[in-house]
Amino acid sequence: MSETIADTIYQSLSERIITGGLPAGERLRQDHIAREFEASHVPVREALLRLEAHGLAKSEPRRGTRVSALDPSEIREVIAMRVALEVLALTHAFARLTPEDIEAAESARLACDAAEDMASWERLNRAFHKVILTPCAMPRLLASIDDLHIAAARHLFANWQHRWTRRVDSDHAAIVQAMVRRDAAGACEILRRHLRRVR
Repeated sequence: MSETIADTIYQSLSERIITGGLPAGERLRQDHIAREFEASHVPVREALLRLEAHGLAKSEPRRGTRVSALDPSEIREVIAMRVALEVLALTHAFARLTPEDIEAAESARLACDAAEDMASWERLNRAFHKVILTPCAMPRLLASIDDLHIAAARHLFANWQHRWTRRVDSDHAAIVQAMVRRDAAGACEILRRHLRRVR
């Protein structure tokens, strides 16, 4: 399916919010956004509604739409939910795994390890998690996990951007190896431990 103008606007604004380019409280003016993307107000409104739905923006009466605040206490809830939902998705994914899924997971792992800056790493890290969970074929569950990834990413950039260093993720490698062995319990335990390290 081809990307719409609203998709383009949403992707651009969401990445800026996640990485801190648009700080909490910043007003998202429809006229400025429409001018930047050479678009009408219709796709801009659609993109802003999607930002609100994903918790990245908040509409206030007579004040317009602003980037939502980042609550430091929220990360504990996000981690607890990610552990519960991602382990559930991975459990179901194992029942449907194909050799192609495992190959895709290994490719995603290598791409993540090769990232040379935090923005690339965060995007590729999200991609790795999406690749290993997508075989569960549970779209509502995966949509909820996507929202949690966005929330977690904002916290990562707020707290780790200046301390990030290039890394090889041994947990990702261990999860892929467990997939090769068809060891669902082992993979889920590694994932659980991996997610609880995020602070």
